[in-house]
Amino acid sequence: MRYNRFLPLSCVAAIAIAGAAGAADPWSENAVSRHIDQRDYTGPLDAARLGELIDAGEALFIAKYTTGDGAGRPLATQAIIPTKRKRPVEQAFQRMQGMDANACSSCHNDPVTGGAGDFSVNVFVSEGFGNADFDSVDPQFSNERNTNHLMGAGLVELLAREMSADLQNQRNQAIRTAKSDGVEQSVRLVSKGVDFGVLTIHPDGIVDLTGLDGIDTDLVIRPFSQKGVMTSLRQFTINALNDHHGMQADERFGARWTGEADFDGDGHDREITAGDVSALVAWQASRPPPVTRAPENADWRALAGEGRARFDEFGCAECHRPALPLESLAFSDPGPLDAAGTLRLGEGGEGAVYDLAVLDWAKTLPRDDEGRVLVPLFGDLKRHKIADRQVAALGNELLAQRFVERDIFMTSELWGIASTAPYGHRGDLTTLNEVILAHGGEARDSRDRYANANEDDRRALIAFLKTMEIPE
Repeated sequence: MRYNRFLPLSCVAAIAIAGAAGAADPWSENAVSRHIDQRDYTGPLDAARLGELIDAGEALFIAKYTTGDGAGRPLATQAIIPTKRKRPVEQAFQRMQGMDANACSSCHNDPVTGGAGDFSVNVFVSEGFGNADFDSVDPQFSNERNTNHLMGAGLVELLAREMSADLQNQRNQAIRTAKSDGVEQSVRLVSKGVDFGVLTIHPDGIVDLTGLDGIDTDLVIRPFSQKGVMTSLRQFTINALNDHHGMQADERFGARWTGEADFDGDGHDREITAGDVSALVAWQASRPPPVTRAPENADWRALAGEGRARFDEFGCAECHRPALPLESLAFSDPGPLDAAGTLRLGEGGEGAVYDLAVLDWAKTLPRDDEGRVLVPLFGDLKRHKIADRQVAALGNELLAQRFVERDIFMTSELWGIASTAPYGHRGDLTTLNEVILAHGGEARDSRDRYANANEDDRRALIAFLKTMEIPE
């Protein structure tokens, strides 16, 4: 879909969705005039059908939801588990437990829709978001987080799925061998060159998990959120719709799980259908990845080339791996790892399968000698300890999230970093130099090499990082 660049995004969204419906009053104050039927987009989707779903998802992503659509949750909290309030909130919009935004694009907008956000659109999360409200931005009650970009998100989820399958297969094979041979087995868990520690399996099938590193005990890589606790774009989308907009997805907040059609008591049921979520997922999964540009300026180009070498010499590539190989660009939604409260295969009909290879940007991705796509994310989809006593800036949160320690975070993918200032999980570091010097914990040695390098080498590294952009 090609939108009129001179129209406000809210108008574009209303027109896009209304046009798809074929009948809506142009003065309507509803942002959503037609919901997507999941049954219309099941099984393999060709390029045309995928395009329709992506267009519908874009319209929903930029739509400014209104109370006529079901925005607001007067009798429900922001919790990821459907949770009632004891009484309606006094103010529907607030910066603690939300609602805190009108549209997805309110925060994901820099430098393009689906991009990042600056400090002004930070959000607050808390372990309280599991089943209760919290009412303070004080760090003892909530963790303040900056908005990540969504570019290349489909590739990230596909990598996580393949890596999870690799690790689980390694574990299962070791369990079979330990039982059949009656001998204790130790297996080092490695996928796509990333080491996730060691499992020890006893002959009776008991698995010792103490040697795991940077991953949950179920060996599922959860690539989304700064702590690495969201399994899929679908889970992320359902959580965000409720948290930030009060738009509740049927597949979690509807009658099947809660026994109520209008769980939040706002007078609207079916606020977000399974098909709507699928459209939003398709749009996010289809976002083109960031690129590394060769600068037109000759001095910058030469310095960036030197900086690429310093990137390896300082040890940055040990966690920020320049590329991870991907076997397949086939994306299924729902995916194989989605959990309860998120539509899963076999629940409510067949899911959609589409090949990201049909998208123009996918044709430009590099491949290795085995034909695998090399995803240039500059990350490893693994959690690392990122702070210590001497260098503690990135370990300043006071609350754990989903059992992940306070000073442990998922490696940030560096692709697009030149377009996504400010930096750090709170978005309070304004330069790349600051965020590099803030690295402690497992990154301390690399940080110290950078800190102790001469000015020319440090400038070269920054010059290289400044070539990784989100195309406008």
